[in-house]
Amino acid sequence: AGMAAPRPLSRFWEWGKNIVCVGRNYAEHAREMQSAVPSEPVLFLKPSTAYAPEGSAILMPAYSRNLHHELELGVVMGRRGRAVPEAAAMDYVAGYALCLDMTARDVQDECKKKGLPWTLAKSFTASCPVSAFVPKEKIPDPHNLKLWLKVNGELRQEGDTSSMIFSIPYIISYVSKIMTLEEGDIILTGTPKGVGPVKENDEIQAGIHGVPKVSSATPPVRLQAW
Repeated sequence: AGMAAPRPLSRFWEWGKNIVCVGRNYAEHAREMQSAVPSEPVLFLKPSTAYAPEGSAILMPAYSRNLHHELELGVVMGRRGRAVPEAAAMDYVAGYALCLDMTARDVQDECKKKGLPWTLAKSFTASCPVSAFVPKEKIPDPHNLKLWLKVNGELRQEGDTSSMIFSIPYIISYVSKIMTLEEGDIILTGTPKGVGPVKENDEIQAGIHGVPKVSSATPPVRLQAW
């Protein structure tokens, strides 16, 4: 049998189990969705088969006619945590990745009308494109980043992580009181305003200003470094 193969955090998407997403964590996005600004985080999950690492295709679910991009900062956990106190939460972070929370908006609208969960709208295969892993040391202050996303070269989303309603330590603490977080798990921290539709063969590029290498370009619904 021998030693188990090491699990490098740089390839968290190959073995990390949980993808926990925070909805409505930027007030302006809540407004554009005509949603109330929440008093506590809104959570939903994606399965690990939602991962689409750089260079793999973003898939359009056959049952949706209105697929939207939602740009998010992902926080990758470096160790197991349960009921983590907010003051210690950053000790559990291994690093970050830029993520897209691909959303079947037409399906989500139907779910909302019926009061149903968002699983069909959010959790389909390849609904979570991720950039390369960025170690924590490279990002001294995750609450002072400017995220951007372009579709076919046109700027669609730009947002400052300083505008998050709930901070990263707060979110980690909150989530870990509900579900145990494990090494390699990721938390998507919400999207700034400017979400909108993409169609087949659109090219999505996204990045973090001042952090090279986190950019991800997606030719036709593909995500890859550039």
